[in-house]
Amino acid sequence: MSKTKIWMMAAVLLLLVGSLILFCVATEKGDDFMNEKYETNHYTIQEGYRDISVITQTAEVAFVISDDGTTNVTCFEESKMKHTVEVKDGKLVITVVDTRKWYDHISFGSFKTPKITVSLPEGEYGELLIESSTGDVRTHEKLLFDRIGIQLTTGDIHCLSSSRDKMNLKTSTGDITVKALSAGKLGLSVTTGKVTVTGTTVSQDIFLSVSTGKANLSDVSCEKLESKGSTGSLSLKNVIATKSFTIRRTTGNVRFDRCDAAEITVRVDTGDVTGTLLSDKTFLASSNTGKVNVPQNTVGGTCKITASTGNIEIKTAN
Repeated sequence: MSKTKIWMMAAVLLLLVGSLILFCVATEKGDDFMNEKYETNHYTIQEGYRDISVITQTAEVAFVISDDGTTNVTCFEESKMKHTVEVKDGKLVITVVDTRKWYDHISFGSFKTPKITVSLPEGEYGELLIESSTGDVRTHEKLLFDRIGIQLTTGDIHCLSSSRDKMNLKTSTGDITVKALSAGKLGLSVTTGKVTVTGTTVSQDIFLSVSTGKANLSDVSCEKLESKGSTGSLSLKNVIATKSFTIRRTTGNVRFDRCDAAEITVRVDTGDVTGTLLSDKTFLASSNTGKVNVPQNTVGGTCKITASTGNIEIKTAN
């Protein structure tokens, strides 16, 4: 038997198997073959709580301020992926319950997006934890938490709430936006996506990790800033650290615009390091295949910049 006939028989067999699976799915789903059923469920919380936990799969999560001072949760959700909403041991817990059968995972797409809207009274809360596979998360600027932890697989994070202690935001594929807030410590991590931080005060350290994507920080203060990335530029504007900057980039430019830290260390394999600092530094700068133009100061903290391929051009603004 020729190879052509073997491939043709294999293709026919696969087509028959696929048709059989499609027939079984259509039979099991019946009228829901082409469309998933969605419903809206409302919950009013009467019990007291301090912490909040949201665990979902494919829903967007949004926090808003309630008009009447009560806590309400609204879930627009698939009928076979409903969420339970309850208070356990002083914690408001929202958890997805997946009752889908194997054939329900075969979908032809939907224009509808599941969404969880959490309406809270303005004020202070304990710990906020959110875990989701697919979906955006947005918090509100009038909410203050002790700690915030948000982890997504695919989705954007828009964090406007402040945190007294740690704030850890992580998404594999998606953007992170942090705006006009305060935190004790700030951890930001994306695999593929953009990070934007504006108008933020961090009393201790900022750790920023980006595998592929740009990072822009403006009007930010902290003790230490540590940033590492594989591919993508880092832009800092009016970023002030009382102790240190530690920056590592494999491929990407690093740009300072009126920034400062007591000690600065920058290492770039392929990319330029440019911009302005606010105070004098003792510069230790070198590039294998690029121009180096830095002030010849011998006062101030150490600013060590190394580049394998790229230019180094730094000025002091004073």
